[in-house]
Amino acid sequence: MNYHITHRTLYDYAAPVSVSHHVARLEPRVSGAQTCDRFSLQIFPEPALRKTRTDYFGNQLCFFAIQEIHSKLEIITSSCVTVSPKTSSANESTAPWETVAGMFRDPVSPEVIEPYQFVFDSPHIRASLELAEYARESFAADTPLLAGARDLTRRIFEDFKFDPRATNVATPLEEVWEKRRGVCQDFAHLGIACLRSLGLPARYVSGYLRTRPPEGKPRLVGVDASHAWLSAFCPGTGWVDFDPTNNVQPAEEHIIVAYGRDYGDVSPVAGILTGGGAHEVKVSVDVEPLE
Repeated sequence: MNYHITHRTLYDYAAPVSVSHHVARLEPRVSGAQTCDRFSLQIFPEPALRKTRTDYFGNQLCFFAIQEIHSKLEIITSSCVTVSPKTSSANESTAPWETVAGMFRDPVSPEVIEPYQFVFDSPHIRASLELAEYARESFAADTPLLAGARDLTRRIFEDFKFDPRATNVATPLEEVWEKRRGVCQDFAHLGIACLRSLGLPARYVSGYLRTRPPEGKPRLVGVDASHAWLSAFCPGTGWVDFDPTNNVQPAEEHIIVAYGRDYGDVSPVAGILTGGGAHEVKVSVDVEPLE
């Protein structure tokens, strides 16, 4: 499936900003199932300094600094991406989850050093006995790893309500657990925390989700969404994605931008500034399928 993606972010400041420094993670990744054929990033006002590099996780970063007084900051990206069908693994044929968890107890073999880093707590995600107990309802003895992850995805979808007003980017996972409400970021964090609480490696994935209009209605421009989901590591298969917000295993309608330990590693735009006061952020995403 081919897509043209337009992502607009507008910061409207209540007071003038004299200097601001930012980092943007907005360029879609390249992998075996995804190619980025074209990418452009426009910034207004024009930055005095702009540099790009690849971070520790392989995500593409753009650092920029604006050194003139401004009351608005607008970032516009345009991407042409091709997503190929993913080869699905039979969930029932993978190794039992206990066997996989045992591979990530010291000492670990060189073959699993890369996923080993995703077993540990991270700034936004902490393992707990309570979350391990919740996860074990999906991971009974000898349950194949991917079958357990798929059932955990279903249960989060059924047990938690999508509510964009219940949380924000700073809401701790403990509050999401208590309220049983949140958004895609929260549900991705929850799924990762459950897997890590069992000693299984899991990582956070950010990107875009193609949305479909109601039957008989035209596709509206700019109403698609940034999205987040999780990925579990399965020996012999690699990283396998799960989307607890929609109870699906991502395929051709999920476009990957970045991955890391949690949201803090992949936030689309972050920065510091002098001045500005309160500010309003408006985000518009358009995921246009191409013939």
